[in-house]
Amino acid sequence: MSDDESYISRDPYSLEAKLINKSQRELEDGTEKDPLTKLRLLCLTRGARGIVGLGRVFRIMDDDGSKTLNEEEFSDGIKECGLNELTEEEIKDLFSSFDEDGSGTIDMTEFLLKLRPPLPQCRLDIIDQAFMKMDKNEDNFITVDDLKNVYSVREHPKYQSGEKTEHELLTEFLNNFEGNRGNNDGTITKEEFVNYYAAISASIDNNMYFDLMMRRAFAL
Repeated sequence: MSDDESYISRDPYSLEAKLINKSQRELEDGTEKDPLTKLRLLCLTRGARGIVGLGRVFRIMDDDGSKTLNEEEFSDGIKECGLNELTEEEIKDLFSSFDEDGSGTIDMTEFLLKLRPPLPQCRLDIIDQAFMKMDKNEDNFITVDDLKNVYSVREHPKYQSGEKTEHELLTEFLNNFEGNRGNNDGTITKEEFVNYYAAISASIDNNMYFDLMMRRAFAL
């Protein structure tokens, strides 16, 4: 059995450790990286919640709801998440590369879209299917109530051992999407859901294994 198969046969949570280790190795392999790649890897070394957490910080800073950030807000958001390995020059270059019209602001959604690991269409499709299955009222948010009878925790070791209940694990699952800077309100958006699984996807080389993991987890 391959590493991917063994991870999938146990539970999707184990993929997080693989993601962190893989990203750390890439970050330290001695090759020069552009600022976007470096930031992506830094986020992924914090697990699948790294990019989601950065997105949450950016949204908090977006006081007027414009979904745009100026350079100061952009820099402060990166530092707030503890991504201090990026130099001031790298942050400035990264901001400038997205501020194509020279307006002094960047589109937050577009930036997060490019920051997350690339997703083949087949993987994006299965992620969308999973989200739509859970989002019963089609409001583009998922809560614990949405998850019940949809997301299976039966393969989770702590459920099997009786250490945690289904409700506890479902709440924990939702909190995973919020990142370290989240408020653990038990609500996730579609963007956060996709970004989370885009990160998990980066730890699985084979499309078939990723598809299998998602189908098993969400009973698709």
